[in-house]
Amino acid sequence: MSDTDTEEKTSTFLVTHAEGDSAILKDVHDGQVHTLSSNPGVEETDAVEATVAPDPPMNVTWSVVEVAERRDLSTERSDEPPTVHERDIADEQAVGEITRTERAGDGEIHVLTVPPEDTEDAVDDVLDDASTLSRAARLGVSRVEVRAEDGVVSVRYMP
Repeated sequence: MSDTDTEEKTSTFLVTHAEGDSAILKDVHDGQVHTLSSNPGVEETDAVEATVAPDPPMNVTWSVVEVAERRDLSTERSDEPPTVHERDIADEQAVGEITRTERAGDGEIHVLTVPPEDTEDAVDDVLDDASTLSRAARLGVSRVEVRAEDGVVSVRYMP
């Protein structure tokens, strides 16, 4: 076994940048960034369960050894308000707090309580934040739906 074989890494990655001949993967567990020397057919905002290995001789770029799973991640603003359960959670927490709960089935729900006048800014922040997609990839889901009404933002991580 060569030294490069021992440096292979298997994890879940978020594709943060992709072009025809290269891509950048971010490990959603440890945050390490891997610049690929070629694009194995991934697109920006994909989640990839893969094994990568450094390219010899300098080990500056990486190659994908195997892709076990690839899924497209999406974020969207829903026209639906937060559910009664989500509003009840928000009623029991102070402004600035967040509660994470398991979702029926796969995923999670995060309920954020914000000042009513900051609700739209909070929604925009969630939708624009790369960590929202990283969390979706880490949870093994494909879709993030954001619901809001004055002072309450629910972030639903769903299959």
